[in-house]
Amino acid sequence: MERVDVAIVGGGPAGTTAAERAASHGAETVLFEQGVPREDRDGLGPDSTDAAGMLDYWIDIMDFDYREIPDEVIHRELEGTEFIGPNSAVTMTTTGMDATYPKFGYTFHRARMDDWLHERAADAGADLRVGTGVSDLETDLRSSSEKGPTHTLTLSNGDQIEAQYVILADGPQRRITLDALDQFTAPGRSVSDYLSPPEANHIAYQEYREFPPELFEEFEDMLKFWWGYMPGETAYPWIFPNDGTVARVGLTMPIGMDLEDVENPAAYALLESDDERIPSGSEYIRRLLELEYGDEYDIEEDIPLVEDRGKSKGTETYPISSTRPIDSPVGANIAVAGGAMGTTSAFHEGGYHVAVRTGKIAGRLAATDSLEHYNDVWKRAIGDEILRNVSFADIVRDYQPDDWDWAFDVVSDMQGNGTDNTLISKKYTAGIDAMKILASYKKRKYQYRDGKYVQLPEDQYLY
Repeated sequence: MERVDVAIVGGGPAGTTAAERAASHGAETVLFEQGVPREDRDGLGPDSTDAAGMLDYWIDIMDFDYREIPDEVIHRELEGTEFIGPNSAVTMTTTGMDATYPKFGYTFHRARMDDWLHERAADAGADLRVGTGVSDLETDLRSSSEKGPTHTLTLSNGDQIEAQYVILADGPQRRITLDALDQFTAPGRSVSDYLSPPEANHIAYQEYREFPPELFEEFEDMLKFWWGYMPGETAYPWIFPNDGTVARVGLTMPIGMDLEDVENPAAYALLESDDERIPSGSEYIRRLLELEYGDEYDIEEDIPLVEDRGKSKGTETYPISSTRPIDSPVGANIAVAGGAMGTTSAFHEGGYHVAVRTGKIAGRLAATDSLEHYNDVWKRAIGDEILRNVSFADIVRDYQPDDWDWAFDVVSDMQGNGTDNTLISKKYTAGIDAMKILASYKKRKYQYRDGKYVQLPEDQYLY
């Protein structure tokens, strides 16, 4: 049987950065990625679907010098973001975070970014097997290896491979992760109880649309988000400007939500009185474009789909986990990284930056026989980011349309004549409503302090 030091399941940002770090530190490293086709990629690659926006400080979280990233990866540099409520809006031109990147952020070509990380891993000496998936993973806790437990991976072609360390980076769908971790849970419990609760799962849908030049100019350097326009926990549409006059128009919405679960359907601009069910993603997008631009443009004629982009004729659908992260069973020589461990947030749309950073950490520690430190190290690296995400998501969980208008009015008052991200930077003037938001934010952060945002701690695994 073939044997390697480090085996990695999944070839997205967490997997490829893990492979690059492990190989760079001298470990014999193999990565398995089953691969999917895309309209905008030659050959197979990871399931590269994301709205693909990068904020300034996220680049630092990834532990990259922004000048390393190839120019062909970046679509557009951004000056800010606009949050639009039913009757109010707020614009921010800074994230309020210290960052080395000189702009607010940028939009980028997700597949090209993934492929660049793939090239870095290959150059470091990792064996990248795209087109070969993993169908099963079994751990031998009583292994005679002096380095502890070993693992047998069964591949999609029937072959088997043995590894000293395994890094699970198979994204929010977790095709291998759930069963692999269930080896170490108590009888009657499953890791899916933490990572896949139906009420917290989200789906995202996006379309590539060509906009008239004069319309595209209105948001060519801005991200646009509409809050309170569709029902559901952290459900919102967006527009991300890309290259030329193409933009991605998409949304995030809960899976399995029924119209009868909506408290006040008439309050949502993208619901209609004759709806019998929650609209599909494509219907939501059509309604958004009609609402915003239908008075001046024929949507299908003037803002058409760009069918040579994305996964399928200009459209993409992908899962987003809105759960909180879990620890890894490092005592079994396993690390879980990126979306597979629950770091992807439906609230801020994605988690590419934390996937990259957790992958780097897992790969380095596995290669240096130090994986037992993984859970502590990733918390030090991305804990503040996770803490912000889960705190904000809790605050807005039950927001209705009027609540979004109220919140944006408060933030506008807090900003005064500026556009600073006052809630994070704390440059605000006191007021009753401002203090309500800040107090709520601080309360949530306090509740999740010292890593309490982890929903499955390491000591709950059974070895």
